[in-house]
Amino acid sequence: MPTFLQKTLLQYCMLITVISCLSSAAIAAEKNNYVGWEEDSPYNGYYNYQERDSLKGKIVQFKKITPLPGMSPGTAFVLKEGDEKILVHLCPVAYSSPKETGIRKGIKTKVKGCWALIDGQDVFIAAKVKQGDTFEFKVRLTKDGRPFWSFSPEELAKEKASQ
Repeated sequence: MPTFLQKTLLQYCMLITVISCLSSAAIAAEKNNYVGWEEDSPYNGYYNYQERDSLKGKIVQFKKITPLPGMSPGTAFVLKEGDEKILVHLCPVAYSSPKETGIRKGIKTKVKGCWALIDGQDVFIAAKVKQGDTFEFKVRLTKDGRPFWSFSPEELAKEKASQ
């Protein structure tokens, strides 16, 4: 017959196993929300940090996008620059929805990133969105274009602390 200590140890091991399984399932589910947005994905290959550009205008609309077939949904917006309307890809919805970004429609906006031709359409892939003197929403590193959603939680916390 098992002793109290043995029963407690067995229960503790079972609890650790259950927690590990749930954590693994949560990580797998999170990764599924970034399908096609990974750092080594074909989509990310469209972002060329060496050809950065910037746009200025006002956001007129937010959109949910699927840049390439099979990708998880993404957050995008339409920026009106003069008479031209430009589709700006921002990030996977799982990383940030339009409301979660804090970006607002109808005010002066500066977007840094790069141009890409995706499925025959010119789009702008954002690295940073700035509104006013103080608001900034960054989604990629300037130095190499690495997307923030590919960072570990520790790397992301360090990057946000340095902003």
